[in-house]
Amino acid sequence: MIPFSELNAAKSCEGLIPAIIQDDNTRQVLMLGYMNEEAYNKTVAEGRVTFFSRTKSRLWTKGETSGNFLNVRSIAKDCDSDTLLVRVVPVGPVCHKGTKTCFAERENEGFIGELANVIRERHQQMPEGSYTTKLFNKGVKKIAKKVGEEAAETIIEAVANNKSDLIYEVSDLLYHLLVLMENQGVTLADIEEELAARHK
Repeated sequence: MIPFSELNAAKSCEGLIPAIIQDDNTRQVLMLGYMNEEAYNKTVAEGRVTFFSRTKSRLWTKGETSGNFLNVRSIAKDCDSDTLLVRVVPVGPVCHKGTKTCFAERENEGFIGELANVIRERHQQMPEGSYTTKLFNKGVKKIAKKVGEEAAETIIEAVANNKSDLIYEVSDLLYHLLVLMENQGVTLADIEEELAARHK
């Protein structure tokens, strides 16, 4: 992680650095907070986002009351070293109004990102009667087997030029791939970064 001494806190009021919080899985911007050196160091040490609350004049770990923590995946500084981009895996809603983001009600992540979030919530909560829960309970071998089965069915429909059936099977394949990724701790952001690196 970046040492706080490398950040240009002098440009900000009271030595605070703005921290943009972004969902590591969907890349959706979730909220904006401020960190002083103590809040930043606590965030790095504990792996959960801690802000300096300007209204309470104290450190505030997001989720300390609600349980909706922001688990840190990475921290980057901008070109002027006076703003942080903190990529997180959120636990539950981020906004105090109960929404995923403090900005717009309408999420801009696309349905695949939204589905990945639902799968992650199922993995965390393991609700009874959920097919996704059953897959997680059966473990990686069963999940991987389902991915193989859906891949084979996708191939069959593609070779047969059955567009409507192909769409159906690709949808099944993508869902089971997302379950496998969640089981293995792999996010859509990880895949995007790998593809972007290959593109370069």
